[in-house]
Amino acid sequence: MSLKSPPSDDRTARWPAGSYRELLAVALPMVLSASTQSMMHVVDRVYLTWYSKESVAAALPAGILFWSCLSLPFGVISYLNAFVAQYEGAKKPDCVSASVWQGIYFAMFSGLLIMLPAIWSEQIFQAVGHAPAVWHQEATYFRWLCFGGLSALLPAALSCFFSGRGQTMVVLAVNASSVLVNAGLDWAMIFGRGPFPEMGIAGAAIATNLANVYAIVCYAILLTRESFRGPYQFGRHYRFEWRLMRDLFRFGGPSGVQMFLDVAGFTAFIMIIGWIGPNELAATNIAFNLNTLAFTPVIGVGIAVSTLVGQRIGEGRPELAAISTWKGFVFGGGIMLFCGIIYVLFPQILLIPYSLYAKDEDFEGTKQVVIVLLRFVALYSFFDAMAIIFGSAVRAAGDTVFSMFATCACAWGLLVIPTYLTWRWYEPSLFWSWIWCSVYVIVLGFLFLTRFLSGRWMTMSIIEPDLVSPEFPPSNLHSVESLPTNTVGASNSPETDTNPYRSP
Repeated sequence: MSLKSPPSDDRTARWPAGSYRELLAVALPMVLSASTQSMMHVVDRVYLTWYSKESVAAALPAGILFWSCLSLPFGVISYLNAFVAQYEGAKKPDCVSASVWQGIYFAMFSGLLIMLPAIWSEQIFQAVGHAPAVWHQEATYFRWLCFGGLSALLPAALSCFFSGRGQTMVVLAVNASSVLVNAGLDWAMIFGRGPFPEMGIAGAAIATNLANVYAIVCYAILLTRESFRGPYQFGRHYRFEWRLMRDLFRFGGPSGVQMFLDVAGFTAFIMIIGWIGPNELAATNIAFNLNTLAFTPVIGVGIAVSTLVGQRIGEGRPELAAISTWKGFVFGGGIMLFCGIIYVLFPQILLIPYSLYAKDEDFEGTKQVVIVLLRFVALYSFFDAMAIIFGSAVRAAGDTVFSMFATCACAWGLLVIPTYLTWRWYEPSLFWSWIWCSVYVIVLGFLFLTRFLSGRWMTMSIIEPDLVSPEFPPSNLHSVESLPTNTVGASNSPETDTNPYRSP
């Protein structure tokens, strides 16, 4: 019995492939979803600014170090979106469900490992050399985030089942509601409201973990419903499948390493800035926090581009993938340009929530530093959109090794090492540090644009060539490095195929 096409609730099916309508149908929910996530971080930082200067200064170094630990498995798991999209385009719903299960298993294993660094949290931040009042808070925040590593990874795996198939409204609904849960718990746990004691920065981390648990419950309920209808049968494809896991590591591994090296570079950058003092560190924290208002919506556009590119590659129509990418860049670049204008013309308005209940007398000085830093953010934002959109496109096709090397070279060769050498041989300078940060983003944006224009990604695929949907002629598509034909969903001989993930 042949498997049927994906269910009729595919949100993009009613729009012409490669059109702006198709892009917006997938991208708008992801933009709103990513925006809600950025608002969650903004709310965290605003509350911590009201609580104490040390808390808001500690949140960024501890938070970004946690993401350094989380980034490698998170990058691997996030690449499930490309697998789901390409199998969806190839009309292989059984492989869609099996792929998500492999991501769940990997998330569970990685989440347990991420708890280990919590044991040495105080030693780690004491060695960094920040002020004692800051590093104690850093250690507390980092420890609680590590305890919630599993709760951070599982929603990423579960959401790919929906985002990779274009059902981005589901992701939006879950993320938006989890942000509301996080905001309410933040207020209660940081300041000690209702039944909760005052926990300060520890309360912020615990609230984030509980909001992630809420998201897991929501996705589990939705996936349970999916297992009883449609061709995906999520509840039937739970077996560990080594060949799918191998392919996830093969393509998602470089993506995870790329994310790790990128986040690790920014972690080192933030730690260097923390050597100046709490005021400069707090200013950098707030500037990056406001940057997320532009950055994360464009990440949502990047996820949409990744989904559409994956589906078009799975269908054997890479030329439509290129069209969707350019339209995604117009959309994402427009968001960055608009936000850049706001950063330059109206910084005082953006800083009102931070200063509203700030207790520190010297916050006015911190605010003036943030205003200057926001001009750097405005300078590099458009190029950040280039890196996000074109990078998402080439990675979705399978060009993850180039992405890994390009990001590593830029993060360490243009950000961390130049910043450190400037400090060592010239002087500790926040201004020069942010110049190097801008150079890093601009160069990375042009690298991904050049790679996209080369067209090499259009000849790649992360699934087997014989799985390309028969509805469309297979263009010039072939697999990366000639993928073996005995991977999941394919066999050398259909008559002897015993793979349960291949439909007869």
